[in-house]
Amino acid sequence: MHFHHHGYVSGDPRVQPAAGVGLDRPDELPDRMDVLIVGTGPAGMLAAAQLAQFPGVSTRIIERRPGRLAIGQADGIQARSVETFQAFGFAERIIAEAYRITEMAFWKPDPADPSRIVRSARALDDPSGISEFPHLIVNQARVLDYFAEFMANSPARMRPDYGWDFVRLEVGEGDYPVTVTLTRAAGPDAGTERTVRAKYVVGADGARSRVRDSIGCTMAGDKANHAWGVMDVLANTDFPDIRTKCAITSGSGGSILLIPREGGHLFRMYVDLGVVPEGDAGAVRQTSIEQIIAKANAIIHPYTLDVRNVAWHSVYEVGHRLTDRFDDVVPADRGTRTPRVFITGDACHTHSAKAGQGMNVSMQDGFNIGWKLGHVLEGRSPEELLATYSAERQVVAKNLIDFDKEWSTLMAKKPEEFNSPSELEDFYVSTAEFPAGFMTQYAPSILIGEPAHQDLAAGFPIGKRFKSAPVVRVCDTNPLHLGHQATADGRWRIYVFADPAVAGAPSPTTDLAAWLAEAPDSPLAATPEGLDRDAWFDVKVIYQQPHTEVDITAVPDVFKPQVGPFALTYLEKVYGTDPSADIFDLRGISRDGAVVVVRPDQYVATVLPLTATAELAAFFAPLLPRQSAVQVS
Repeated sequence: MHFHHHGYVSGDPRVQPAAGVGLDRPDELPDRMDVLIVGTGPAGMLAAAQLAQFPGVSTRIIERRPGRLAIGQADGIQARSVETFQAFGFAERIIAEAYRITEMAFWKPDPADPSRIVRSARALDDPSGISEFPHLIVNQARVLDYFAEFMANSPARMRPDYGWDFVRLEVGEGDYPVTVTLTRAAGPDAGTERTVRAKYVVGADGARSRVRDSIGCTMAGDKANHAWGVMDVLANTDFPDIRTKCAITSGSGGSILLIPREGGHLFRMYVDLGVVPEGDAGAVRQTSIEQIIAKANAIIHPYTLDVRNVAWHSVYEVGHRLTDRFDDVVPADRGTRTPRVFITGDACHTHSAKAGQGMNVSMQDGFNIGWKLGHVLEGRSPEELLATYSAERQVVAKNLIDFDKEWSTLMAKKPEEFNSPSELEDFYVSTAEFPAGFMTQYAPSILIGEPAHQDLAAGFPIGKRFKSAPVVRVCDTNPLHLGHQATADGRWRIYVFADPAVAGAPSPTTDLAAWLAEAPDSPLAATPEGLDRDAWFDVKVIYQQPHTEVDITAVPDVFKPQVGPFALTYLEKVYGTDPSADIFDLRGISRDGAVVVVRPDQYVATVLPLTATAELAAFFAPLLPRQSAVQVS
């Protein structure tokens, strides 16, 4: 955590100094704003939290509820999401309160007596160690609380505007081209209509999104044909794996996905209610909690479930639907204008809840659009950047739906329909990397380079998230994870993995450092006058030597920038290898060195040789202001 560079901080260092719009943020919703986010679900809250780090951008997030969410529908937190929480500063705290999944148990009919279920297999949740972070279960409401705290502590001092319901929008001309009609949903003035104007709107308003309808997007896909009852309950039971994630298939038909919840007692059951008949017209949604409990007891025979308290329950029908686009630009207009309205999360992709993907994929939608809007509105990047949101995230959503179709179909199968006795657990193990969130790989674009030099850092695939590894910080000798030092502050990361020469000696690393610091075509040259040299680009160096052999006084100054009003030298960007876990070996980094560029949302943008300064300049050229030294409003 970086602080004191503006002067001594005696309070909570997580509370950043207010700046920009955070200095006099009005309590009432203003008539005009840069970004209006509709909905305080995971996608909307993460986008708002990211934009709260851009104090020059006026952002408001509205919600029809009168206050915070009390109990959330989603609860599965995949490892990729916990990596994201680390960037927002609350991974350790949410891990401490969450339930951690380490194994999954599979229960099937007893071959000797199919009316009974028996445990048939166990599978490790992460057998290959794809992340240093765990797979968690915690109430969605708590995730939103942590993002709300981050927003409130950020320079923009953002907080949700509760009690506003979105009605419609129109995209026109002018500096604030999106006209949005709202109504007051709570309070003494409930029902009052209000019009506001915004430069951009983000629709994070769920599966029945009015923002989606306003921009003419249509959802297409499979009609729901299978129903599930879901309940969060406190109960006594003799079922031995009640605190272990389980897939349960009964001989009499029907299945359960059991998810233990945080706190030691609460658990969730997804209970199979069977195929929805034609012409049901939503009647299955009237299934009572008593019927769901009775069905659960029938499935887990010979064990019993004595429910003492129901925290929440619902009935849903599994459907897989995807919108034709994720913004307001129709195909015929692509390339002629940039988008003004975006949709995220359930507003543009819906699927079953049983793979634990909804909240996780939605948050990455919010991360993706959040930093891009911040860069465009602060003048860091041209508007063309915004067209990449729909292009990148629609592919991810399509892959998610294809995966979930397989998983939800397997979960609904009867025992006699499986191709092999282990088909369900085999699928779970073989596809573990996808639901964990690590299969996303963005295609080459303005933001993602071609893999011409991928062999220089094979363990950092271009287009995939930056996979952290151990290093040792030179200045204080602390062993730590390199990726954990990247906070959600909107900056690009440039990781310089040095050649074999020692710090400061004539070498490609030293030459690169000089170019970064002095060349007019260096990306750092675009940083506006008056900002810290590392305000837009976080440049770190990792030497091949152990930290004890790195002379920090000889390290080039670009890796030790002066920051804050006192121009203090910042030493925490210089690392040596950990002899017990050498990052060069772990991530397949060439001993000739490499440059790994990482986007603000933690995805690897390009890998280049240390000597490829022209290629590095060319990569950033379309992403930076047309003229350098722009002033931040």
